[in-house]
Amino acid sequence: MNHPIPILGAGLAGSEAAWQLAEAGIDVRLFEMRPHIQTPAHQTPLCAELVCSNSLGSVLPDRAAGLLQMELEALSCHLLEVAKSCAVPAGSALAVDRDTFAEKVTQDLKNHPRIEIVREEVQKVPEDAVSIVATGPLTSESLAADIQKLAGQEHLSFFDAIAPVVTVASLDTEIVFRASRREEGNGDYWNAPLNREEYEAFIASLLSASTHTPKEFETAHPEAPRFFERCLPIEILAARGDDSLRFGPMRPVGLTDPRTGEEPWAVLQMRQENLSGTLANLVGFQTHIRHGEQEALLRTIPGMSNAEFARLGSIHRNTFLDSPRLLEPTLEWRNQAGLFMAGQITGMEGYLGNIGSGLLAALGALSRINGTEPVPLPRTTLLGALALHVAKSPSGNFQPMKVQFGLLPPLLGKMGKAERRKKLIERSMDDLGTHRQNPSFPSTHVAPAD
Repeated sequence: MNHPIPILGAGLAGSEAAWQLAEAGIDVRLFEMRPHIQTPAHQTPLCAELVCSNSLGSVLPDRAAGLLQMELEALSCHLLEVAKSCAVPAGSALAVDRDTFAEKVTQDLKNHPRIEIVREEVQKVPEDAVSIVATGPLTSESLAADIQKLAGQEHLSFFDAIAPVVTVASLDTEIVFRASRREEGNGDYWNAPLNREEYEAFIASLLSASTHTPKEFETAHPEAPRFFERCLPIEILAARGDDSLRFGPMRPVGLTDPRTGEEPWAVLQMRQENLSGTLANLVGFQTHIRHGEQEALLRTIPGMSNAEFARLGSIHRNTFLDSPRLLEPTLEWRNQAGLFMAGQITGMEGYLGNIGSGLLAALGALSRINGTEPVPLPRTTLLGALALHVAKSPSGNFQPMKVQFGLLPPLLGKMGKAERRKKLIERSMDDLGTHRQNPSFPSTHVAPAD
């Protein structure tokens, strides 16, 4: 196929898809509307910019994110390789310096002889024989309207929130301490401990704080805002009960306050945000409280009275399809062969899921280019199970999903959690290896440019 494959969106999914196709010897035109048209969530024109947390999840193999990383590595995922090259300390998690990560991905794509980055908005779904649409987290209004027309879907949106970032130098280290859960010595997280009285006062102030008035782009449809359940603003979590945060992002389990020698009532954890260690991300503290009140509220937390914020929390609209009605487990449009969707627009949530969706869409596109039918990944793999979930869940009330072990087919027989996880991991990697040996699997390979 001589005509370059169009890929819309240079986020995590689009960037990974472009790399995979280019490595397989396919010319690619990667369209990105930034910086000419900016989104409310992005701050740079870079490819693969991370707009929320800087963590790609646990590296432990008995965690869902850890297994997914193993699967992606087996599939020669490029963005995972880049992430590892610019990792920052985060305990058992893979966290990156977000600027360095995006800069490296952008440079790799620019330097690839088979990839052309086109800085312009695409307003319609491509009519090419093979194409990939990966325009999350904010698809432009004109393209979203065309996707809606194709999908016959009235609304394609839910709401997501971003956590604040603080300068480490502004933290009071007489109170805030370094530790990772259940680990001795200096850990990879900054921890601001709260006793019961301090926590209850914080919750009371949080519940009385005013939030930002929704922007016009967020109120352009009659739906009430729908938030992704795993990325709820702290004010919504707190409204579910006084202990919701204490059993959620502020859980103190496995941490000991060195001042008291005891476990605090609650803890605000902060994760290193950049390679130099000068910035820290407030873990799980996404919010859309008004900025002035947000600063004042966060400074009531012990050890943060003089906190300086490099970024405050905010809210933005995200876009996703009713994928069970529209997509196959290969992420190909059910009624339009050759059109693949990838990224958050499919309902595959989380950074790793988004990267994996781009890889999966590229594999499907390669199959179509080779004149064969795309084949789903085994449902016993986490990436395959996640794709199957978005394609086969009940339609109508579909919500985005992050990768989790609960998506995998159960094992027969009784066994403990550790043994079950071990067997699920072994099954996943074995089945993925067998799948890759199948002649129908369109393995990518490094191919020289013409």
